[in-house]
Amino acid sequence: MTEEDLLKKARRIKLLLLDVDGVLTDGRIVYDSKGRDSKFFDVHDGLGVYMLRIAGIHTILITAKGSHTIKPRARDMGVDRVYSDVYPKSAILDKVSRIYKVSYEEICFVGDDLVDLGIMQRVGFSVAVFNACAEIKDIADYITKSEGGRGAVREVAELLLKSQEKWDTVLQRYRS
Repeated sequence: MTEEDLLKKARRIKLLLLDVDGVLTDGRIVYDSKGRDSKFFDVHDGLGVYMLRIAGIHTILITAKGSHTIKPRARDMGVDRVYSDVYPKSAILDKVSRIYKVSYEEICFVGDDLVDLGIMQRVGFSVAVFNACAEIKDIADYITKSEGGRGAVREVAELLLKSQEKWDTVLQRYRS
């Protein structure tokens, strides 16, 4: 795909769907002695999602596995909705398309593993994080330079904002 084709796809995006484990986190899940899980999130990814919200681009988290750690993080980032225990993930597309009044072509999904294949094949702009499995990278429109949980989502946020010429408007908020 040429850079112009990539930018054309990115310009259309009105809704960002994110996998959680391996995309917003580095993929590690830590269990304490009581069986509670912990995940590692990147603060830069969180600001990226927040900047998208400022620019009017909605963000939704979709995960095949639920966790108590996801909702507090989603709230901190300003995520619109969280869908947990969803499989196949593509089953949610009609619902979010209707709720946000967007076509599949106006949806971007960021994934990293096999459970993301179906949804990535249906959205207008599919993104694989750098450390995604080969099958996900093979079908992705874009592969991030950063690993999941290590700035990949921030990279996607900046790509969307810059391609839609919203970056300078977002920066103004931080220059004041």
